[in-house]
Amino acid sequence: MNFKQLPLHERILKAVADSGYTEPTPIQLSAIPKVIKGADVIGIAQTGTGKTAAFTLPLLSRLVDRTEANEERHTRVLIIAPTRELVQQIHENVRNYAKYTNLRAGVIFGGIGDKGQIAKLNSGVDILVATPGRLLDLVEKGHGNFHKVETLVLDEADRMLDMGFIPDIRTVVKKLPKSKQTLLFSATLSSQIQSLTKEFLNSPTLVEVERRASPAETIKQSIYEVHEHQKTELLEHLLNSSHEFYAVMIFARTKLGVDELVTALKMEGIEAEGIHGDRSQGQRKRALDAFKKAKIRVLVATDVAARGIDVDGVTHVINYDFPEQSEDYIHRIGRTGRAQAEGVAITFVTRANHVSLKKVEKLIQRTLPRKKAEGFDYDEYEPERDRRPVKQVAAKSGRTGEHQNKYANRKNNAQAKIRSSSGKKRSTKRKR
Repeated sequence: MNFKQLPLHERILKAVADSGYTEPTPIQLSAIPKVIKGADVIGIAQTGTGKTAAFTLPLLSRLVDRTEANEERHTRVLIIAPTRELVQQIHENVRNYAKYTNLRAGVIFGGIGDKGQIAKLNSGVDILVATPGRLLDLVEKGHGNFHKVETLVLDEADRMLDMGFIPDIRTVVKKLPKSKQTLLFSATLSSQIQSLTKEFLNSPTLVEVERRASPAETIKQSIYEVHEHQKTELLEHLLNSSHEFYAVMIFARTKLGVDELVTALKMEGIEAEGIHGDRSQGQRKRALDAFKKAKIRVLVATDVAARGIDVDGVTHVINYDFPEQSEDYIHRIGRTGRAQAEGVAITFVTRANHVSLKKVEKLIQRTLPRKKAEGFDYDEYEPERDRRPVKQVAAKSGRTGEHQNKYANRKNNAQAKIRSSSGKKRSTKRKR
């Protein structure tokens, strides 16, 4: 089946054709007819399955015939998503799909000044895409008119649940009409998500595509077992060992971890930038643009900041820190190997990660190959033995204290730079 066989408006179909889409994905094929009829829908699909088009295309088709060019605007579709990057991506898709219509779209997110967003909100748009926190902030200040909202979309509901946004969403929903269509999209249908569907949806229809329990076959996956204190050295060795590492996304667990890693890479002459929740929108956009335009070859991110990032040509994904949830492993490495292209996914595993690794391998139903980096001077790694102090490991492997402290000193210097850049006092003493 192609898109022309779906009940979409001809103007929307023209924009879809311009985008190069010909055949709908399974989630689009199942969801579009139900959404366009006005039903409440639960959509269970992972990132990369085409779920954004699954709800935006039918909603735009319903609006296009009922909108005059000069009529007063009110928000009729409200789409809420967890991160700035995802909100911007949805907004960009909406604008592309609606380019042959008179529909207007607006976007609301934090990290930038709110004057322009307030003006857009008060002047009225047909479709509003927003993050929960900034939207609630503006709504509580009396901005926006939501009494004519016809459809509410909660995208990546599982991630919003993890990030603690549900109370904010409850407050916003109270400002909306009781009679409306509600669409909820999530990667999983956990008991908590089921509770949310009962709270927000009315007799919903479930649309579930087969969970992508296996990453794309074009992604070559491998595990590098390494001590925690050698992870940065191993990363630098890999990045410097081959010219093939020219568009690399690296995942770190924390915001501070991202900052420390970017600083350490720059000290080694490796072009890198980072994105996380504490970076301003301008900083995040500049880092992402630089990565897309190949001005830098390494982008370091937390899981939250990486939501909504869709960059073509990522050659490698490196899990510097092991993902906290098994499903996040699939999401992370899916940043490479897109559109049938080949990609490489490397995951660093320490002794503390072995239980989590077994869960990931059970999820994807395969044992990941273990590799060692050629030419890298490993400290002795014995995953099945009890943990031993670093000094004992170093002594047994014949390492000197000078070698053992090499990375520790460099890390201390990197941390000092980060503290200095954030306005904190920097010690005048340097470790030698």
